[in-house]
Amino acid sequence: MKNRFPGLIGLAALLLLIMCPPMLSAEEATAAAITQTVNKGDTAWMIVATVLVILMVVPGLALFYGGMVRAKNMLSVLMQVFVIFAMMSILWALYGYSVAFTEGNAFFGGFSKAFLKGITPDSMAATFSKGAYVPEFIYVAFQLTFAAITPALIIGAFAERVKFSAVLLFMFIWFTFSYLPIAHMVWYWAGPDAYTDAKAAEAAGATAGFIFQKGALDFAGGTVVHINAGIAGLIGCLVIGKRIGFGRESLAPHSVTMTMIGASLLWVGWFGFNVGSNLEANGLAALVFVNTLLASAAATLSWMCAEWMIRGKPSMLGGASGAVAGLVAITPACGWSGPMGAIMLGLVVGAACFWGVTVLKAKLGYDDSLDAFGVHGIGGIIGAVGTGIVASPALGGTGVWDYVANGVAEFSLSGQVTSQLWGVGVCIVWSGIVSFVAFKLVDVLIGLRVPEEVEREGLDICEHGETAYHI
Repeated sequence: MKNRFPGLIGLAALLLLIMCPPMLSAEEATAAAITQTVNKGDTAWMIVATVLVILMVVPGLALFYGGMVRAKNMLSVLMQVFVIFAMMSILWALYGYSVAFTEGNAFFGGFSKAFLKGITPDSMAATFSKGAYVPEFIYVAFQLTFAAITPALIIGAFAERVKFSAVLLFMFIWFTFSYLPIAHMVWYWAGPDAYTDAKAAEAAGATAGFIFQKGALDFAGGTVVHINAGIAGLIGCLVIGKRIGFGRESLAPHSVTMTMIGASLLWVGWFGFNVGSNLEANGLAALVFVNTLLASAAATLSWMCAEWMIRGKPSMLGGASGAVAGLVAITPACGWSGPMGAIMLGLVVGAACFWGVTVLKAKLGYDDSLDAFGVHGIGGIIGAVGTGIVASPALGGTGVWDYVANGVAEFSLSGQVTSQLWGVGVCIVWSGIVSFVAFKLVDVLIGLRVPEEVEREGLDICEHGETAYHI
């Protein structure tokens, strides 16, 4: 018999569904609650941030370092930074991204995304908010810039005396066995969407990098970039030895003007470095911006005042170095510190790094040409340990987010500082061992230093057949 009241039956069914919805499992309910989306504003910001970090390397770091060497070695420094950036970019696409940011063990990722296999315009990378994603290609590019600038920082420690071929071979080895595993240990995790409950969080945490599992905080690269590079630089200048004439002849910078321009570009580009590491354009990104600005300003004043008091005159080179030291120190803390914590961190690191590049270097007698260890190593250690302090909500910090409870977790200052020390210690030991072995291996294979006559004449004309200036 034909139904004479189809509308009434349909309405009854709809009311039944509203009053008695179908039961979902916990996993299905969570999946329904979290919709994975890509925000165009976040994507646009990440593109800009990536360009800003490229600006930090070429031309920022190149000019910052180039101005500090003698005129006869200017082009050699520019060439090293420029080519290292290009070389690391290719290595990152071939295997670097996969080793750093895919699941493997606590120290190394795998090769599932080697050659960027499987990544498409529709692929998404997690941010730090549940359900919020960015296109994976821009995440690949953003992390590429970190992988490219970190090895380039190292050359400041042994500038003016190493073969160009030796620099490139060392960087290939160091990138593969120091940068990539440290990046994996510190930054690899399953993403916030994996932390649905305590059991899921435990399972997700077991797949994270070793230092991440220890609870160490590193928002934008205090360990991965600065301590990692700083320790490699220190090992390098110890293994390679001093420049000819060190301590007897003038090895003064040939253009502090160039160094100031480079430092300015670094300062500007660092907003991409730090704020971009938030992966989202939101209120926390604004806090990171303010922290980055204030810490660098405070460190500039701190270094300048220390130099003024001890040497009687404030220098432009000191001001530029102080600004970079502040940027280094706030890098791991920028997403967890409050503005006043950022200022205090800057004030401490400016004076401490000035002491490192003057008193400490003189006492130990090593030739860290452009103070790669003095600024990045010392500044990175202070910033990494200081992160555990300034992150405290009691001191104006944000605390640490609990993705299971969806709120700020209970904060232990001593516990967090201990976690930070784990990160610092592992990074120092790992980078130190890899760097020493890599330098020794390169020395055996092709030799590290240029001949004495080449060093005296200058690397520009002897290594590259050109000069920076024609008089």
